[in-house]
Amino acid sequence: MQTWSLSTDHQQLVLAAGQDQLPQVVYWGAVLPASQDLSQLAVAAICDVTGGMLDANPAVSICPEATQNFPGQTGLTLSDASGTSLYPALRFDHADATDTRLTVHYRDAALGLRYWAEFEADTVTGMITCQAGVDTDQPIWLHWLAAPVMPAPQHADHMLDFSGRWIGEFQMNQVPWTPGAHLRDNRTGRTGHEHFPAVLLPLSGTTNTQGEVYGLHYGWSGGHRMVAEELADGRRHVQFGHAWGSENLAGTAFKTAPLYLTYSDCGLNGCAVTYQRHLRDRILTMPHPDRPRPVHYNCWEAIYFDHKLDELTAIAERASALGAERFVLDDGWFGLRDDDTTSLGDWTIDPRKYPEGLGPLIDHIHGLGMSFGIWFEPEMINEDSALYRAHPEWLLGSPEQIRGRQQLVLNMALPEVRAYLYDHMAAVLSAYDIDYIKWDHNRVLPEARADQARGYYALLEQLRRDFPKTEIESCASGGGRIDFGVLQHTQRVWLSDSNDALERLQIQHNAALFLPMVVTGSHVGPRTCHTSGRVIDIRMRAWVAAQRHLGFEMDPRELTDDEEAVLKEVTTWWKANRDWMALADILRLDAADPAVTSELQLAQDGSRFVVFSGRSESSRQILPRPVRLTGLEPDALYQITLLNRADAPGLSRGTPALKSEDLTLSGQYLMTQGLTLPWTFPQTMWVLEGTKVQ
Repeated sequence: MQTWSLSTDHQQLVLAAGQDQLPQVVYWGAVLPASQDLSQLAVAAICDVTGGMLDANPAVSICPEATQNFPGQTGLTLSDASGTSLYPALRFDHADATDTRLTVHYRDAALGLRYWAEFEADTVTGMITCQAGVDTDQPIWLHWLAAPVMPAPQHADHMLDFSGRWIGEFQMNQVPWTPGAHLRDNRTGRTGHEHFPAVLLPLSGTTNTQGEVYGLHYGWSGGHRMVAEELADGRRHVQFGHAWGSENLAGTAFKTAPLYLTYSDCGLNGCAVTYQRHLRDRILTMPHPDRPRPVHYNCWEAIYFDHKLDELTAIAERASALGAERFVLDDGWFGLRDDDTTSLGDWTIDPRKYPEGLGPLIDHIHGLGMSFGIWFEPEMINEDSALYRAHPEWLLGSPEQIRGRQQLVLNMALPEVRAYLYDHMAAVLSAYDIDYIKWDHNRVLPEARADQARGYYALLEQLRRDFPKTEIESCASGGGRIDFGVLQHTQRVWLSDSNDALERLQIQHNAALFLPMVVTGSHVGPRTCHTSGRVIDIRMRAWVAAQRHLGFEMDPRELTDDEEAVLKEVTTWWKANRDWMALADILRLDAADPAVTSELQLAQDGSRFVVFSGRSESSRQILPRPVRLTGLEPDALYQITLLNRADAPGLSRGTPALKSEDLTLSGQYLMTQGLTLPWTFPQTMWVLEGTKVQ
């Protein structure tokens, strides 16, 4: 019996293999005592056999095999060059192991096929990352390759996964465990609004702040497949990989994307903290790591395609006066782009709108003390474009396909396509001082192809290499391309095209299970939301945006004096706090009132925190229920300030202390009894600051 173990400060993974068979995960959970004999774990994992079963249980190995009579989804499905199905029988070759890394190698000599799986433990962030691959002597067709397959807990009644749509991303679903498979096969060719590539596996009774939960996230931007399966014998497992059949060419080497694993014994927040920290501290590469996140202004919802230099300079002046530090010129600056039917692919500056180029606008923006960013949608093309007329053969998919937002897709697997895009983007980036790209992707792909995502990554890598000081935002009609794979190449995501503060409140709340503040763009939209038609007070809009990387996306000339004053006040507060919030853990709070969504952002050293408690609708009871905090030191005292107490409405007629003074309360009280906030209207936010008393 062979055993291997990897551990961090809060989780341990133990694999065991009998004879020369593939290993299986025999333990995943809290760190075990050093005295634990790992071989005993392997023995303890052996299940009984009874009537109607095979004489032994086929292992739920890291790559379940058909040749071992595995009754569920196998981990590898392939065929030879002629299309004949292959059934590898993998046997141990060798293993390379250190305290923090394990790579196991297996082979099928008869088929000339080799399989490897790698596991790595990050002892600082607490993440365990794994990946698998195959290589062969002769070309094969790969239909499915799972990242190392993980067991799922038996003491659970449901899993949590994420669905969504445009302007409605990160919707959390409770999916019951039942015999059979819960399958997601995202074939949109990008990460997708529809299915964020992750699943959380909570034990029964787990909440945001307590209980055990296992997290898996597949860091890939090209469409994924997830199988969460309960076998007839009751065992459960989860598989992640590229979308089925998305490897569209025969080859001799394939690998999965990384699968990011974490375990928590303190509720969903334990997983969230590991994901937030690992993304921020290990995956992101910031062009200006020492620069505070700048207050962002995007002009899209102010002007759309109607670019006029005098209006843009006036808008920039108003945005700067509000506190903006970056100005982003959105769609409409190139080709003959007056609407969304034309010019994608023609990445040259429109001389009708900018007869002197972008220089006068950029010079004006720099003169206001702001940096300049610009919008591209490189992977897309309009039929009404010089590029399409010159190169219709660069199209991905059939010319008869259904259009999306009046556009088609370029085949990013073609080197000549990537060379064209690089040359045109580099020409703009070289000619002007541009420190930010909003990179959009406004339609699903006609085919689920892994080489499309790899081509996109390759173009990003080339641009990052040659323009290392330019930050890139991943936008795909909002949140359609958000994952740890794309964030190896980009530094910000546009979480949703919805600037409706009520909708974003919940979208941000769920996305915080994976994303830290520094990458999560959130903007104060116009008074009348362009996606919902809802009219929301500036206070709610501003504080929701201040929960993440703050920005504005409206015509600032529409603001009343009161709205301008509120926005300046919130922006000033955010600037004063953004440094510690950039490193803070975002902790979701358990809500006793379903009308309320609350979170706590806790400083890295635990010395301070801020609580955002948003009320979306009227409560069933008259008075607010207490908001219980989390993550504090029980014996420490904290000074609590209601930051926006002046926002209490006239119907709040009582005299709760927080409306007029600060309170000093213990962490124990705050986490068990909680804070009872003043009454307020729906569509409002309370903001509380807490400071540990020395």
